[in-house]
Amino acid sequence: MKQVRIPWFSIARRGPCPLNSGHSTLERYQVAKRQISVQLLLVVVLLGPAVAVQRAQPAASLERPEFLIRDFHTESGVTLPEVRVVYTTLGTLNAAADNAVLLPSHYMANFNGYNWLIRGAAPDRALDAARDFLILTELFGNGRSSSPSNTPEPFHGPRFPVMTIRDNVEAVHRLVTQELHVRHLRGVVGFSMGAEQAFQWAVSYPTFMDAIVATSGTAKCYGHGFVRLEGQIAAVTADPAWQGGDYTTPPAKGLEAFGMVWAGWLYSQEWWRQELWRTNTPAGTTFDQAWQAFRKRFSADANDYILQARTWQRHDVGTTPGFDGDVEKALRSIKARVLYMPSETDLYFPITDARYEQAFIPRVTFTPIPSLWGHTAGAASNPADLRFLNENVAAFLK
Repeated sequence: MKQVRIPWFSIARRGPCPLNSGHSTLERYQVAKRQISVQLLLVVVLLGPAVAVQRAQPAASLERPEFLIRDFHTESGVTLPEVRVVYTTLGTLNAAADNAVLLPSHYMANFNGYNWLIRGAAPDRALDAARDFLILTELFGNGRSSSPSNTPEPFHGPRFPVMTIRDNVEAVHRLVTQELHVRHLRGVVGFSMGAEQAFQWAVSYPTFMDAIVATSGTAKCYGHGFVRLEGQIAAVTADPAWQGGDYTTPPAKGLEAFGMVWAGWLYSQEWWRQELWRTNTPAGTTFDQAWQAFRKRFSADANDYILQARTWQRHDVGTTPGFDGDVEKALRSIKARVLYMPSETDLYFPITDARYEQAFIPRVTFTPIPSLWGHTAGAASNPADLRFLNENVAAFLK
């Protein structure tokens, strides 16, 4: 998890400062300590599923190998001299080679993004490294796998080619088959952009897996989602510091604006109306403190954020070769069993899009998540969704 810094003193700007009101040195220290604790907790609990899912993190520190591919041809027509896919594995491939489960990462996440689903200290998880061989991979553009920020010229920064979901699936297919020598997957499980990858796997390699699980994600990015992402990109690029992507200092104001747009879409309207942010913030947190925390939500490289947003925008299983842009035809081709779990209140991937798609999937189990937590419901951002997801995924993969 990236460190995000919010000045603790920013919460004391209204009214008299409690640190300068005639209190003793000890009292001032205690006030400051409480304020620091509040702000740090706010950053953690409001970052969304990327932080919330850390509860079930396996105890051991995970290795971080990289799979190297030379002369990688992208769908955009650019050939990169080399690309690297960061991944890790948990467990062991069994003698029958039938226990491998792939978990591809979501937006700007690393391979810890599925800890809510993996048995660690908590026993009630759908996946278990003592039984399963878990393969956790990271999308291009997250700052660890090949990205605008870590690729040398002539493809550094804004010159890095847009990567599609299919580009990512192709690279991971090579990793799985060539490096890990896995010929078949028990399942592909994905949240958000991980769900996009799961659907693409099922279309591109229809017999390679027994099942897929897709939470809070669809088989195509439709117009409304495209426009939402474009709004977030515009927030970053409107910062004068952006400099066409060749910035010398990060476009901090643009990233703050990006975070605020993100905040308005991440949770449902009802989540905000019912003030559910109070359920996972320290006692005494104000509404201003809660929403202001999103200003510091994004602190990674701006070109990386935009690259993955472009990847998200271009997602469409219908444009897979052989389907002529027909998403319905592509969905009908899926042979694997599909557990489709949209959030009932997701604003990124509306349930209406998911309901439309599921009608064309031959072996689908359609199980909406009954949650007010918007997009984050698909990554177990609260105890009820954590339980619902694990129970349903475990039962489906048996």
